[in-house]
Amino acid sequence: MSLPKVQLENGEQVSYRERPGGEEVVVLVHGNMTSSKHWDVLIDQLDAKYKVYAIDLRGFGESTYKTRVQGIKDFSDDLKGFVDALELKQFHLIGWSTGGAICMQFVADYPGYCKKLVLLASASTRGYPFFATNMVGSPNLSHRFKSIVDVENDLARTIPMQALYNTKNKAGLRAVWNASIYTHNRPKEEDYDAYLDDMLTQRNLADVYHSLNTFNISAVNNEAAKGTNQAKDITIPVLILRGDRDYVVTEEMTQEIVTDLGENATYIPLTNCGHSPLIDDLEQLTSRIENFISKENNEQ
Repeated sequence: MSLPKVQLENGEQVSYRERPGGEEVVVLVHGNMTSSKHWDVLIDQLDAKYKVYAIDLRGFGESTYKTRVQGIKDFSDDLKGFVDALELKQFHLIGWSTGGAICMQFVADYPGYCKKLVLLASASTRGYPFFATNMVGSPNLSHRFKSIVDVENDLARTIPMQALYNTKNKAGLRAVWNASIYTHNRPKEEDYDAYLDDMLTQRNLADVYHSLNTFNISAVNNEAAKGTNQAKDITIPVLILRGDRDYVVTEEMTQEIVTDLGENATYIPLTNCGHSPLIDDLEQLTSRIENFISKENNEQ
């Protein structure tokens, strides 16, 4: 059965999952190589008092990909179109990985919509850097990519990953996830297979890499992009969660978020979790989220 969809003014059609609940609304925004499907265990686990929506971003899941995204803001503007189409106001946002960057951009651009923001294993306020590769295969930290062409021609990441997509190589994707994300716990076999099928719906891998590389709402310029200094416009309470064994998002990236968001943000490491706390420790993750969004203030 296909998911419900909304038509955006930009011509894209966005699919989503909806779980009934009370008056408190939670909107989930997934990351790269995933879709709303990967939120399934958290959707089932969240308290029944929350009404939950999980969006398929443009180019993922059942959503369309008519126009290539140029940056994270394209995704966050789609999110704005989505919540407006469903007339959602005064909700909580949870962004995972790339979804964290999208949610930060949304909150900075559109104040008054989001009450509280949860950043789960999020890309930094200063982006997720992509570097050229040295002859020995290690990152060349003195040469950060600047253009989509650089990213598309990246022999270390984009080309081999895109090849897995092009050949529908689920075994290869599984190996990547086992090495970098599901390093501790793994989904049930039938769920894992469904996640792999879902990964293959993505049509914008290089565009997402480029968007992450050039995202920068900090006050600090980097090689790929000047800082827009919009982090200061995020004035709502923010909870930053990162697994202490996350091999995708580094502690340094997370500390950049802490620095740039300042006193509005609270950082809580998730114990014995990797890049997918949903699989590693769903109870710990759910407890941290619900404790944060249910409090009247941002005290932990």
